[in-house]
Amino acid sequence: MKKPTVVLGLGNPLMADEGIGVHLIERLARSAERWPDVDFVDAGTGGMTVLHLIEGRRRALFIDCAFMGQEPGAIRRFTPDEVRSTKVLAHQSLHEADLLRILALAEELGQCPERVVIFGIEPQVVEPRQGLSAVLLEQTEHYLSEIRSELTC
Repeated sequence: MKKPTVVLGLGNPLMADEGIGVHLIERLARSAERWPDVDFVDAGTGGMTVLHLIEGRRRALFIDCAFMGQEPGAIRRFTPDEVRSTKVLAHQSLHEADLLRILALAEELGQCPERVVIFGIEPQVVEPRQGLSAVLLEQTEHYLSEIRSELTC
């Protein structure tokens, strides 16, 4: 049975700061018992599988690396209506997808949660390597605090 809220960590931990969503979801999952109505999901580079992960939910929170023109390490909270994507897809993988397009498709299919929140975190380094930059690692507790605050709303 799906819980009413899902928090999805997106990204590729093999690409440095691109893996911030996965890193944070691992940390949040350690205290999942505090949130009995929430599923914490490592959605990685799941692409269109995100549709199935949000189907039947009342609320979905996404955590992902995002190029926003901010200082590296900055976090911003968005709703889908407050942001537009400039992502250019290479069309080289079935896992590749644009989150806003997935949410639009979910809306068309009648599968979009009532409340959707996106947490974007400005990366410092996106390149083939494991591990987050020091800038993002230093901000981890701040990111977790922001996300936990959203969960209490």
